[in-house]
Amino acid sequence: MYPNISYLINDLFGIYIPLPIQTFGFFVALAFIFSSWTLALELKRKEKIGLIKAVKRSKLIGQKISATQLISAATIGFILGFKLIYAALNYSEFVGNPQSVILSTKGHFIGGLLWAVLNAFVKYREYKKQELNQPKTINETIHPFQLVGNITIIAAIAGVLGAKIFHNLENIDDFLADPIGQLLSFSGLTFYGGLICGAIAVIYYSKKYGIHYKIISDAAAPGLMLAYGIGRMGCHFSGDGDWGITNLAPKPEWLSILPDWAWAYKYPNNVINAGVPIEGCVGQYCNELLHPVFPTPIYEIIMALGLFALLWHLRKRINIAGMLFGIYMIVNGLERFFIEKIRVNTKYILFGQEITQAELISLAMIASGVAIVYRLHTQAKKEQTRRKLL
Repeated sequence: MYPNISYLINDLFGIYIPLPIQTFGFFVALAFIFSSWTLALELKRKEKIGLIKAVKRSKLIGQKISATQLISAATIGFILGFKLIYAALNYSEFVGNPQSVILSTKGHFIGGLLWAVLNAFVKYREYKKQELNQPKTINETIHPFQLVGNITIIAAIAGVLGAKIFHNLENIDDFLADPIGQLLSFSGLTFYGGLICGAIAVIYYSKKYGIHYKIISDAAAPGLMLAYGIGRMGCHFSGDGDWGITNLAPKPEWLSILPDWAWAYKYPNNVINAGVPIEGCVGQYCNELLHPVFPTPIYEIIMALGLFALLWHLRKRINIAGMLFGIYMIVNGLERFFIEKIRVNTKYILFGQEITQAELISLAMIASGVAIVYRLHTQAKKEQTRRKLL
């Protein structure tokens, strides 16, 4: 496993370069980048065929910088300098445990002050260059794809918060035992929590620019599936605890073509240090699971990438707004529901049956997806019949 990117570089090239980049975080960043890219492509395509339009907004330019803007720039600069200078001067500590530096009161006060002054000065100079004797209002055209940057930031913030909340609800005992550690940890994110909260925030923002929720949902659907698959790569390569139940069964003959680790794996050097010590290992991450487990992230990566290809193929062939997102909900729910049967997760008793939080949400997604597809298909048929009668 590769708890951070340094381990991966060392494995590939035989060179250890200490970097404060956690493997899981790296893949989460890639997930946002690629899903943003697919969203931008879809918004451009939908604008080209007339499903959405650019909007015009008035903008006041040439103003003097306000005290609030200067204070804001200085505050951001202080936080950056406070953390970055400390991280640079205490690099070994930063590499060993980035979150202990980032999510703490540790910092360099003088570095923060210097960066605050610098950032405020840069902001002042930027406004000074654009300042006019008489500020004026101009109209600017904003194309939907130009909103992708803001959409990504909104989705990231709301998504991470939602993923954290749902994870801690799902693992309430761990949260109660160490609430601060669980909240500040970079691991422990539940996809469905991120999906629900991120979707609500993005739909609200898009509506302000005249993009119907069905259009933005369809445009985002393939990218969401792709992001899920990339995120699972981070889970697997870091060994973040998102694995399956114990698997002591011999590999079936019909799966002999697969490597052994694709059937059962102990996740050596996992980032959460789960399991027992590895003999002869020296370093921060020297544990492996006592018994091999199903490497469920691998299965989910394969399924997610396959479903992304399906949704990407269907996006130009489905002309009913909202239908593609309904299909996404069905296939995503089915994938997650069945993989839960061999995943490690907290189980609840409902009507005398054991069920996980993810299974409950999966069933809700499948039911909602079926309802959306059925309703939209029925409406389309009625409209088609009405037009024939005219």
